Amino acid sequence: MLRQHRSTQRKAPRTRDDEAALTADIVDLAKRHGRYGYRRITALLRDAGWGVNHKRVERIWRREGLKVPARQPRRGRLWLADGSCIRLRPERPSHVWAYDFVEDRTHDGRKFRILTVIDEFTRECLALPLGRKLRSDDVLAALTDLFITHGPPEHIRSDNGPEFIANVVKDWLGKIGVRTLYIEKASPWENGYNESFNGKLRDELLNGEIFYTLAEARVLIEAWRRDYNESRPHMALGNIPPREYALQAGVSSSPTGLTEVES
Repeated sequence: MLRQHRSTQRKAPRTRDDEAALTADIVDLAKRHGRYGYRRITALLRDAGWGVNHKRVERIWRREGLKVPARQPRRGRLWLADGSCIRLRPERPSHVWAYDFVEDRTHDGRKFRILTVIDEFTRECLALPLGRKLRSDDVLAALTDLFITHGPPEHIRSDNGPEFIANVVKDWLGKIGVRTLYIEKASPWENGYNESFNGKLRDELLNGEIFYTLAEARVLIEAWRRDYNESRPHMALGNIPPREYALQAGVSSSPTGLTEVES
């Protein structure tokens, strides 16, 4: 009727009323959690009251030019190590704990070490004590505090580092009924839960922060541990934080887990 070709007609795009607010929240979360993908950001938005699905978040994510972290291939090597042994799988809270060391440096180039202790079932980080040097006595002190707070686990998994295989550590654990699970040499995947946690700690915090003093490192690392336990959605737990998962499993956790080890 108007003698206008169909190709000249366009439907005016309409955006939702909450589009700007949602975009602002997505960008803000992406800035605060630089290594989170859009799926984990979606879980945080839902916790904050947004009724959105991951498709809408992904569309805004890509439109804003945010980086989508590359997905790592799944590996099924935790329970079978070269076909030689079957690893003990955690079946309940405090069934299997795991601990390991992570190294980093302060701005002056001096090294410091972090002892990472996790519950393999709940994925909760129980403590991150740190110091310039951590020896077997420091490991015992950290475990003592945790056993008082949480009770001793049934098993504890580690590599064959001298701090873990020291006779004083093995004898003490044996006296209180904690069985040690040592992985095969040069087989870090057998301690897969702890290695995965260490990778998250390094990727999300250590690689992006400059620590000028050991005290500053202690404060920032403890703040990250709290956020990891209480706020960070864990995809293997159904996108809920480890602390919430632990509470659902009937485990009460202490509000703090930092053990100070001075150099």
